[in-house]
Amino acid sequence: MPKKEKQGIVVSNKMDKTIVVKVADYEPHPKYKKIIESNKHYKAHDEGNVCNEGDIVRIVESRPISGDKRWTLLEVVEKAR
Repeated sequence: MPKKEKQGIVVSNKMDKTIVVKVADYEPHPKYKKIIESNKHYKAHDEGNVCNEGDIVRIVESRPISGDKRWTLLEVVEKAR
């Protein structure tokens, strides 16, 4: 089974070798069919501390690295201005 990949925005890089990534998911409302955005935060492992807040990144599923960190940084898609 392939590993899951997600793309999102870095909202925090205050921890050492860890970033918090906000991933948005868009789904239509079951009854009213309006598109609703739901956000979820993932903690990801950033070995080189290369990410800053506002960067757009891709993360990939990995083995458990710590108590609540199960994702690893795959690449920085776009740096923040």
